[in-house]
Amino acid sequence: MSFIYLASQSPRRRQLLDQLGVAHRLLLPDDAAAAEALEAVRPGEAPAAYVRRVTRLKLDAALRRLHQQGLPPAPVLCADTTVALGRHILGKPADAREAAAMLRQLAGGTHRVITALALQAGERRHEALSDSRVRFAPMSETELADYLASGEWQGKAGAYAIQGRAAAFIAHISGSYSGIMGLPLFETHQIMRLARL
Repeated sequence: MSFIYLASQSPRRRQLLDQLGVAHRLLLPDDAAAAEALEAVRPGEAPAAYVRRVTRLKLDAALRRLHQQGLPPAPVLCADTTVALGRHILGKPADAREAAAMLRQLAGGTHRVITALALQAGERRHEALSDSRVRFAPMSETELADYLASGEWQGKAGAYAIQGRAAAFIAHISGSYSGIMGLPLFETHQIMRLARL
């Protein structure tokens, strides 16, 4: 294998693939709004089912782009991450007010971070799921305001990134640190082995 396509705009996923030593090229959506529309939650949808469905849709869209653009064939990797409080899915906040509401819900409690990934290699599709638990310490209103002012919450499911300033409030994790970042390395390695890459 010379390289794979990564169908993701996340710089963290690129860094994690680099960490594994996986050569990759980006295969990004032409229309960011259409890509975001794929992330709409269906009524009553469970978090794990949601993140699996969105990952499959993103991979299908990436495969269409690959074909339409006439790019050299190579495996395509896609992933999606969501934060869940019970059955409630916390997506990317639209603004600072929504981010503050999410962080108030997470502070002082435990939530799940679920990342689904899918790899298309030829005719075969391999999928995996990483399900981790994160316990947040309580946050004072001053701490919350300082965090919001940093802007780090923007574009992040649940309004935080574990590898950023929010790490100061993470009391405990159970599961995959890289999965919480957005690409679980163990599961990524496993599906690449299954695909013989």
